[in-house]
Amino acid sequence: MTDSTIASSVAGIERRIGEFLEAKTRRTWEPEVDLFASGVVSSLFAMELVVFVEGTFGVVVEGADLTLDNFRTLRSMSSLVTRLRGGEAGA
Repeated sequence: MTDSTIASSVAGIERRIGEFLEAKTRRTWEPEVDLFASGVVSSLFAMELVVFVEGTFGVVVEGADLTLDNFRTLRSMSSLVTRLRGGEAGA
């Protein structure tokens, strides 16, 4: 499986975001853990997440999508990317 195929699946999206978070926070994250409630991820770091998601997955996060809730968990970020790609993980 190529990097682009991995990044195109929903599980691959979660995995790639998880790798980024692990590199930045030095800990692993379960898909439903609230990153902000953990105290490890701040609202300032949320902007770094936005830049990462946009650059890695080729989407633009703006307007109503630019909320902490869309970046609260790995699963919510994966859902956001999938929706912004038109409902298909690989779109």
